[in-house]
Amino acid sequence: MTADQASSVRKRGLLGLFAVVVIGSIATAAWWYWHGRMFEETDDAYVAGDIVQVTSEVAGTVVGVHVNDTQSVKRGDLLVELDRADAKVALAAAEAELARAVRSARALFAQDGQVEAEIAERAAAIAQAERDLKRRLALEADGAVSGEELSHARDAVTQLRAALAAAQGQQRQVQAQTADTTVQTHPQVLAAETAVHNAALALKRTRLLAPVDGVVAKRAVQIGQHVAQGAPLMAVVPLSEVWVDANFKEVQLQSMRIGQPVTLSADTYTGDVEFHGHVAGLGAGSGSAFALLPAQNASGNWIKIVQRVPVRIALDPAEVQRHPLRIGLSMDVRVDIHDTAGAPLGAGVPTPPVARGADNGDPEIDARIAQIVAANAGDDGTRGGRAGSSAQ
Repeated sequence: MTADQASSVRKRGLLGLFAVVVIGSIATAAWWYWHGRMFEETDDAYVAGDIVQVTSEVAGTVVGVHVNDTQSVKRGDLLVELDRADAKVALAAAEAELARAVRSARALFAQDGQVEAEIAERAAAIAQAERDLKRRLALEADGAVSGEELSHARDAVTQLRAALAAAQGQQRQVQAQTADTTVQTHPQVLAAETAVHNAALALKRTRLLAPVDGVVAKRAVQIGQHVAQGAPLMAVVPLSEVWVDANFKEVQLQSMRIGQPVTLSADTYTGDVEFHGHVAGLGAGSGSAFALLPAQNASGNWIKIVQRVPVRIALDPAEVQRHPLRIGLSMDVRVDIHDTAGAPLGAGVPTPPVARGADNGDPEIDARIAQIVAANAGDDGTRGGRAGSSAQ
């Protein structure tokens, strides 16, 4: 091959290489324009979820621990038992006090009836004494009645009037304690009902139940340990309701909207499993804005750092059920930003609670209170409303 032929071959090779580079660049630019720029990606993303704390609402000594870390539980499963002896004694004392209060209120109403009968009797006696005095006054002119007898008649009327006034005062005192109420709605009875309700709740709270379905974590209680009211004992993590917090650079947020579809992969599944979800919300500020020690940017040697904003990604529950994710796992996130019609901020839709707190209302407690009141109230009226005494 001559030098000219070799040069020609090299030129054709360079032209071919140049053409491949140009075509590749054009293809890359076209792909980025029509497809690549419509996605935002980050590997600064982690699984997050609710950590439901289990705390003791009463103080006591632990006599039973029924779960361990990593154990799955269902809502209502027994987790921890506290000693119930003191709570049972307190409940018995409260029930006895309720019975005493009902009988005391019943006695007040009975006393009201007795005083009313006494007033009627004294009023009749006064009327009779006044008639006797009037007859004696009519006979005084004829000398048929002595002055001493007339004086005794006047004293009798005065004494009876004083006794009537005393009975009326006693009636007012009793009525002040019974006005606009019944035995069942008397304040003393309502206060005693509240004490029974609180004592029954304290007994019920010696058994700590799982607030949600989930996995036990951070168990910090042992048998024999004395726990104070409000002491954290363990946590229950509902792994079926996790989400992903993806930290995107601020320059990636311009076209990000609520509802945009998201594909994710987890390092724990080595990329073999693809998760799907959607953008559920964008954080109210960058991570540094809510840091315990915010950045001090007023110094003279300030260097601009691109900030990251957390974006919450809601996951498909069915996929999470098939391939469970643990809190804190790393994720790779890819958001499809083709559709920018969604809102840049959340619409304020209320989120249903993961777990509801303890309900202080209990039909069994209310039924027990009603039974005690009925057993001690006799036939003095029907049971009225509790006026919210134990429903709080």
